[in-house]
Amino acid sequence: MQAFHDLVRDVPDFPRPGIMFKDITPLLADAAAFGACIDALCEPWRGQGIGAVCGIESRGFIFGAAMARALDAGFVPLRKAGKLPPPVVGVDYGLEYGMDRLEIGSSALAPGERVIVVDDVLATGGTLEAARRLVERLGAEVLGASVVIELPGLNGRGKWPAALPLHTLLAY
Repeated sequence: MQAFHDLVRDVPDFPRPGIMFKDITPLLADAAAFGACIDALCEPWRGQGIGAVCGIESRGFIFGAAMARALDAGFVPLRKAGKLPPPVVGVDYGLEYGMDRLEIGSSALAPGERVIVVDDVLATGGTLEAARRLVERLGAEVLGASVVIELPGLNGRGKWPAALPLHTLLAY
């Protein structure tokens, strides 16, 4: 994991003062490291009968699509409001600096389909929790989640159900 850690760049005061942004673009640009990262994110889900990987907009799309291919599963994007054609199902959720909304196509997942949720960073946990609720609204079974980076000091894991696996690669 040290190789992944070395390829994540800190950007202070972005996108606003006081925020330490974790820039994953060097990790994405390194073909070997990116491939190893996808393998590591997929590891707990191999052989679990995953039907779909749901990636959260936007960086979750990068990891989620690659994971879906590696797991021989479909990829379903969880989008910000107004980005998908109707009909959609949505859920509103709070962020540390306001409100947001995630949406999914109303027929994107089948009832009972086995799904994992993927994102790049787990911070306060609001987005990941909203994604789980959204997927469950369609009747799919959320088996767990994978994220590349967890910021434990923000206690986002506390919003995720303890009974569901939450797989992270790096903690800062």
